[in-house]
Amino acid sequence: MIEHVEVAVIGAGPAGMSAATWLAERGVSTLVLDEQQEPGGQIYRSVERVAESAPSRLAALGSDYAHGRDVVRAFRASGCTFWPGSTVWQISSRSELWVSRNGVSRKIVADRIILATGAMERPVPVPGWTLPGVLTVGALQILLKGSGMAVDGDLILIGSGPLLYLFVSQCLALGLRPAAFLDTSKRSAPWRAAHLMPAALRGHGLSYIQKGLRLKAELRRSGIPVFTECDALRIEGEDSVRSVSFRSGGKERTIQATAVALHEGVIPLQQLARQAGCRHVWDARQQCFRPWLDEWGNSSTPGIMIVGDGAGIGGARAAEHAGRIAALAAARTLCRIDDEERDRIAAGERRELARHLSVRPLLDALYAPAVTTRSPDDKVIACRCEEVTAQAVRATAALGNEGPDQMKRVIRCGMGPCQGRMCGPVVSQLIADVRGCSPGEVGYYNVRPPLKPLPLAEIALIDREGYTG
Repeated sequence: MIEHVEVAVIGAGPAGMSAATWLAERGVSTLVLDEQQEPGGQIYRSVERVAESAPSRLAALGSDYAHGRDVVRAFRASGCTFWPGSTVWQISSRSELWVSRNGVSRKIVADRIILATGAMERPVPVPGWTLPGVLTVGALQILLKGSGMAVDGDLILIGSGPLLYLFVSQCLALGLRPAAFLDTSKRSAPWRAAHLMPAALRGHGLSYIQKGLRLKAELRRSGIPVFTECDALRIEGEDSVRSVSFRSGGKERTIQATAVALHEGVIPLQQLARQAGCRHVWDARQQCFRPWLDEWGNSSTPGIMIVGDGAGIGGARAAEHAGRIAALAAARTLCRIDDEERDRIAAGERRELARHLSVRPLLDALYAPAVTTRSPDDKVIACRCEEVTAQAVRATAALGNEGPDQMKRVIRCGMGPCQGRMCGPVVSQLIADVRGCSPGEVGYYNVRPPLKPLPLAEIALIDREGYTG
């Protein structure tokens, strides 16, 4: 049995939910697939459950998080079909989705596919980043949202970007207190980004800036030790984290730690889009790859659209508008609306999208990832799965292996369980450094199915009609 839907949406975050809600409310058969058991994505993770069972935690996590409750409520009421706990492990050239759910794989055919897979945290390959006790700030946010807890002991936050300040605020509201904040951003960044301020103040930019200033003021009032312009970072320990060494203010310092949370911004999650054959381009401003898209969210692969942070980092509110713009285009392709109605509704969505995106160039300039994050020291492990060091990547590139796929065949980077998701950005940057060019010229791994590990028995049981019996 092969199932057919008009639109399949992959990802139940703000972009995916908004697209699906708009389509389903207008009678388009819409299937939403997500690996999590609840809608909301990472940004609104567990918001339904928190709102119902822990209203005080909902308030502590902030109004932006609480907004997700309304988005999820509209999604639930829309009439779309939601399959939680579903992993899409392949998209074929014929718009066929291969989906694993409850240990069963099946094929779904969709007239249009909307990828709303969101973002991932940028890898932060510093010495010691593979030690037990080293996490990402996003991972700790999952703990906060799901249980209201963080890690025990001395937690050191390292990196830069708005999420770090938000996380500190949420911790303090829940009675938790990080031991120290190691800021890797440059003090000169505000001056270098000053020319971007006038444009950033347009639309909703002013409210974003005011919120950021409030979060920074809260951090100062908290008394949490803050070290600025940190570099030469080393996370130390043998079986687990014991301390962090770094340089700040011209001085070498070491502080004790039992856990470390790293964060240097987020980048589009590109694995599924690349596996589907969607062309990607290098975004020099955001220092990452993003898919090439037209004004409606159509990718280079016919029938596949990409929305939200998976299309370029813009934030949750911007993702909602991008999701609805793509939904309008999909509805027009399916002849559910005409050009006039599509364009009329899209005009309002585009205005709001631009108002939310006005601040992005400023944020990208203020919180550019540290050079050591993009180009780690030789002894640092670049590929965690296969334990390949940065030195090995550089040495292999110097021998003439000019692309990630060649690198994969020679030293196995990108061949582990994550399929290059964690090491891909780092390996492309390392090769670019050796070649003296942009990562865009180097390219990325050729991503192949299955995207996530699957039991061989599940694949073997797929019958000719595309269903596991």
